[in-house]
Amino acid sequence: MSDSTFWLVFFSAALALNLSPGPDLLYVLSRTLAGGWRVGVASACGVCSGALVHVAFAALGISAILGTSALAFTVVKYLGAAYLLYLGIQALRSAGEGMRRTLEAGPRTTPWQAYRQGVLVDILNPKAAIFFMAFLPQFVRPEHGAVATQLLILGVLVVVVAIIVECLLVLLANRASTALRRSRRLSLWLDRLLGSILVGLGIRLGLSERG
Repeated sequence: MSDSTFWLVFFSAALALNLSPGPDLLYVLSRTLAGGWRVGVASACGVCSGALVHVAFAALGISAILGTSALAFTVVKYLGAAYLLYLGIQALRSAGEGMRRTLEAGPRTTPWQAYRQGVLVDILNPKAAIFFMAFLPQFVRPEHGAVATQLLILGVLVVVVAIIVECLLVLLANRASTALRRSRRLSLWLDRLLGSILVGLGIRLGLSERG
């Protein structure tokens, strides 16, 4: 396979994977609907920062533990599920207050808070670690040097594609939802939507299997 064909296949696969409606993308879009584009972009950056941690672990081989140890997978899985449920319940309890707080006292969720939450959401998802361990080795070429270095470079490129895709989708979602957030009634439903998505993601993660 020529270099041009290799990179075409790699970036096409990375783009397709990042456009699929997985937990990270749903989390970022739900944050955008509730808090605007700054919060959405911060969430995307947080999720991608968490993904970089998984990339580093994959390059070092540490993520293999999650793929072979049922206990390690279960512990990380339930921590992640509990955190998503916590965020979702918070959103449901404060439903309808988001717009009022924005107008009176600044944003309910600051970009920095959204960033930190995004990091934890991704780091506490064991399937993200296993994904990188399964996906990246398919594109390793032994004749091109150290495997760990290749895994690290390929993983970073996947994350670069992810941040571009997610930020573009954040801007599109924000344009569609700006008018909605000006309505108190719609703000109530947006908060409920955010909470429901987060709770749903938490339940989905909690019920997930290693395979």
